[in-house]
Parts: sequence; structure tokens; C-alpha cells
Amino acid sequence: MAGSKLDQDDDDQAITDINVTPFVDVALVLLIIFMVTARLIVARGIEIDKPKMDAGGEVASTLRVTVDKDGKIYVNGTTFPDQAGAIARIKQIAGPMAKPKAIIAGDQRAQYRGVMDAIGMVKAAGIDAIALENVQK
Repeated sequence: MAGSKLDQDDDDQAITDINVTPFVDVALVLLIIFMVTARLIVARGIEIDKPKMDAGGEVASTLRVTVDKDGKIYVNGTTFPDQAGAIARIKQIAGPMAKPKAIIAGDQRAQYRGVMDAIGMVKAAGIDAIALENVQK
């Protein structure tokens, strides 16, 4: 065995090792891009001036009811002329959810009645898990 190499390379064989480092790099970049764009997509909605509080935090939900300063109620960005249409839309959105929950966001200049109407519509649609959205100071 004198003069033999421990690792003998045979150039005639195919390379069977796969370098996964570039794959992992691309996957991490795609993950970051997905996280940033998902945040932008979810954050879209009606522009309102939410009240600022010390308590509260982010709650994820696909059902968002918004009350603007004029008292108009929006369900996921769409306004409805009557409450029956809004309740039907809320039921349609909440239908496929296992545990439906709604986020209600009200402009700080909105009347209390508008926010209570939004809560009543969500309750009438059969959803008991309700969160009120605010902005932390």
C-alpha cells in the first residue's frame, strides 16, 4: 500500500453530491420576500385614524370590519347599502373558517353607535370572537 492515495478520485464517474447551499440561500430570500409582501397585502384596507392605546396588539384574521369617521361600515374594504348585505358577506367570509374571528377597526372620530353596529352585525353573523383594533403608542 505504499504510495497509494487514501481518497482516490476517478474522473470517469459522475458527480453524485448535490450542493444545497445555493438552494437554501434562494429559499431564505424567497421566504423574506413572501413575509414582506404578505404583510403589505394584509395591511390594505380603509384608511382610518385608529385610537392609540398602551394595551392591545396584532391579531390575525381574514375578516375585518371597519367604521370610518362618517359612520360607513366596510367589510374587508367593501361597503354595503344595508346591514343584511353586510351580514351575508360576513357569513360568506367566515363560512370556511374553523374558528371564525373578526377584527373591528373604528376611526377615533367615528360615533360609538357605528362601532356598536359593526359589533352587532358580526354577532348576527354568528361570530363570537371579536377583537377591537387600535394603534399602540
